[in-house]
Amino acid sequence: MDNTKKQNILIVHNYYQIPGGEDTVVANERKMLEKRGHKVILYSRNNAELNQMSKIQKAFLPITTVFNPRTYRDIKKLIREEKIEVVHVHNTLNLVSPAVYYAARRMRVPVVQTIHNFRLLCPGATFYRDGHICEDCVEYGLKCAVKHSCYRGSKIQTLACVLSTAFHRMTGIYGKINYICLTDFNKKKLLRLKQIKPERVFVKPNFVECKNEYVPEEDRKDQFVFAGRLDKLKGIDILFEAWKHMGEKAPKLIVCGTGPMEDWCKTFIRENVVNIEMRGFVPNDEALKIIAKSKALVLPTQWYEGFPMSIVEAFSVGTPVICSDLGNAGSVVEEGITGYKFTADSVDEIIQAVKRCHGLCSQTKKVYKDNYSVEKNYELIRSIYKVI
Repeated sequence: MDNTKKQNILIVHNYYQIPGGEDTVVANERKMLEKRGHKVILYSRNNAELNQMSKIQKAFLPITTVFNPRTYRDIKKLIREEKIEVVHVHNTLNLVSPAVYYAARRMRVPVVQTIHNFRLLCPGATFYRDGHICEDCVEYGLKCAVKHSCYRGSKIQTLACVLSTAFHRMTGIYGKINYICLTDFNKKKLLRLKQIKPERVFVKPNFVECKNEYVPEEDRKDQFVFAGRLDKLKGIDILFEAWKHMGEKAPKLIVCGTGPMEDWCKTFIRENVVNIEMRGFVPNDEALKIIAKSKALVLPTQWYEGFPMSIVEAFSVGTPVICSDLGNAGSVVEEGITGYKFTADSVDEIIQAVKRCHGLCSQTKKVYKDNYSVEKNYELIRSIYKVI
């Protein structure tokens, strides 16, 4: 039993109006810490509050997005009353604001910010616009984002994001807090912001609990799985072309998901008579059961991604992943160990990866246990909290 003193943790998170993967990570980490004896306080706001704001409140939103006095007061009060020892921030946009950093530092409590996206470098947070990867704001300055209306297609809202980022860069606060990046790729990108020092940046991936029994490779079906949104950003069209080129020798491809290209997918299957089965929306637990019985999960993403939880979920049931060599997905998959990678737009390389993908299930399961299990994640987060 671990009898060492457990720190009191304040988790800070601003929920978006549409729930997403960040919310799941917050819930998982809170549960993990509480289960191991930590006192955990959650300070949260929800952007749904924007819908109830008065016209005057909305008029002040560009200012409070940069620095919200309410957050500053609330965080100082919580730190004092709950004897908080670490402030762990996930998202601050729009209502929390970076005021949380200043409040924690005023109270002399260390701050760690998990980097779920690229917003400190790209106001759009994705390094993607107009159908291609874009890093113009890193190369030429944040004004590029305003020019292209990169945040929610609005020049005004983008300008608010740019002014906030520029202001806090100017104060130097980004160089005074600590960071958790989900991959080495994320860390490399973050360090392009020169005021951030490498010794303040840690790598800790997200984790999932293993829910399904491991299926030995010899008992798996001759099938591959795509699980995700059906759109060009996810590379669904390139994946379908690869299956078309494989012809009659193609294994079955099971497609779990919906999206704007759903009709296109159905038409493609009808016109080309390919070995692809559309399942539509499939609940996460059911999708994982399908993945556990398959030879590989295929992720032909065309952008950097945040941290694809589907990859770690696949690893948890010993299923290797075939993915494009871009960004975070390419950073997580180890060539020939937990899967295979291909040039993002290469149909031929997808086909070769599918043909090569065998004999990786048992070592994929081991990589999950060593790197993405709850136990490993707790070990990592404790070590980070101790040194910041």
